[in-house]
Amino acid sequence: MDKYYSYTDFLKAVGHYQHANESEKLLNDIYLDLFLNRMQRLQRIEQLKDLIDSALDERNEEAFYEYTKELSELQETQEMEETQESVM
Repeated sequence: MDKYYSYTDFLKAVGHYQHANESEKLLNDIYLDLFLNRMQRLQRIEQLKDLIDSALDERNEEAFYEYTKELSELQETQEMEETQESVM
């Protein structure tokens, strides 16, 4: 799901007036991919919170550190994206 869309490719698609449908399709694909990535990340964050609670209940220190590390990385990614969105 992690596709790379270059700005140059998008401009090429938009620049061809006879291929307007291609540029719309590319833009729709980009937005759909971004949306699905965000939903997947939010779902994983909620899942990790539940797993962290379970690890605490079971006093599983190794699992706790593993889940909190992943959660921290996901939250950093989310914060960076939110910062980028606010700039635009």
